[in-house]
Amino acid sequence: MPTLMVQGTTSDAGKTTVVAALCRWLARQGVAVAPFKPQNMALNSAVTVDGGEIGRSTALQALACGLEPHSDMNPVLLKPQSDCGAQVILRGKVHGNMDALDYHAYKAEAMNSVMASWQALSARYDVVIAEGAGSPAEINLRANDIANMGFAEAADCPVLLVGDIDKGGVFAQLVGTLALISDSERDRTAGFVINRFRGDIALLEPGLDWLTEHTGKPVLGVLPYLHGLVIDSEDSVSAAGTSEAGALKVVVPVLPRISNHNDFDPLRLHPGVDLVFVGTDEPIPPADLIILPGSKSTRHDLQWLKQQGWPEAIQKHLRYGGKLLGICGGFQMLGQRVEDPEGLEGEAGTTEGLALFEMVTRMVPGKQLRMVNGGLTSHVASTAATGALKGYEMHNGVTEGAALVRPFAELEGRPDGAVSADGQVAGTYIHGVFDEPTACKAILAWAGLKTQGEQSVDYQRHRLQQLDRLADQVDQCLDKERLRRLLQL
Repeated sequence: MPTLMVQGTTSDAGKTTVVAALCRWLARQGVAVAPFKPQNMALNSAVTVDGGEIGRSTALQALACGLEPHSDMNPVLLKPQSDCGAQVILRGKVHGNMDALDYHAYKAEAMNSVMASWQALSARYDVVIAEGAGSPAEINLRANDIANMGFAEAADCPVLLVGDIDKGGVFAQLVGTLALISDSERDRTAGFVINRFRGDIALLEPGLDWLTEHTGKPVLGVLPYLHGLVIDSEDSVSAAGTSEAGALKVVVPVLPRISNHNDFDPLRLHPGVDLVFVGTDEPIPPADLIILPGSKSTRHDLQWLKQQGWPEAIQKHLRYGGKLLGICGGFQMLGQRVEDPEGLEGEAGTTEGLALFEMVTRMVPGKQLRMVNGGLTSHVASTAATGALKGYEMHNGVTEGAALVRPFAELEGRPDGAVSADGQVAGTYIHGVFDEPTACKAILAWAGLKTQGEQSVDYQRHRLQQLDRLADQVDQCLDKERLRRLLQL
């Protein structure tokens, strides 16, 4: 079945959104299409229908196709644990930890997983839209490449090259990339897409004509800068800043190994919430609610919290009546200790926690990966109906202790998390806990948001609306006939 690959001149050139846009555009025409990312490096991931995990951006593209995410859609996922090492996920399952040099040598073997997953998708769908990673012109990474042209050559598929004009120098990006790849790779580059343009297109057209004349490659179109586009991001952390006066102040520390920060996207969109992310060496502002996010290296990030003065800030916050919520790794930090005797998340050892819950977490082999449904308990929600939720679990730790007798949620008869006796501190293993409007509303009410009215955000509906915005731009701005020929439609 036909495969088209979208590569970028740089990281954050817009590959993810272009692939999502193409997937949504095709799915709306009734084409059976699936996304594919051979290799991804990200700490934001999603649980798949077959019990694995893939990058969050690929799961978004699956939603664009009307599909449940599957591990074949992202066969190699690298989850950084340090500056030089990462956990390697192959076809949804943990393969092991590797440093950068070991993984570079392992890529030739990882290619087997890439091709097996691509072949499986090709057998199930009419079209596969593949996404590259970084840039195909990273000279130091071209040996045994599986993420960009290495895959395109193996799959013998055409490539669209995306450049971000908003960053400046887009013509140099595109021409320079072509200059640094091989002859066969240039031959399979079918054309360019310029992304994030704002202004009068007439002023850009002479440059487009020059680009085609100079390279012999067509420009398939220019996509506009979409103001207000809020969609799952791969790595960047930002707040929307659209809250109303008197909004609930929510503060989140940006841990060095923060994971699944997409948990906070519904809060970014909520008009009754003023969401603030606090990074390294930044002052910790007053808040109504502090949320400790997930972490790929809980002990490392717990030590960072201590170095940044968060324990003292949290104690002051609680004395003044503020609320505190921990999610996954953030929940583990609330206990007395986090133990990692086998070094699953870094160096083996034990780190003292914040001691706000009487519990201990121990890292054990065998990651919990599952979708969950249930409801918030009466410790958080006023009624079971107001606390209905669904999300996913993704963690190594096993947590035990007396604090768990007051659970945060009930998941199909199984307790999850904890709530303190005074109701000020709560923790959960559930990612996506704000995605359902009912649960989001209940948690924000627990945190102190008094009047919500019609403010609840239907996050899943919002995501689909944003995907339709992207697909509309494909329909309006790209050369549809040339796209159909590339896809053999």
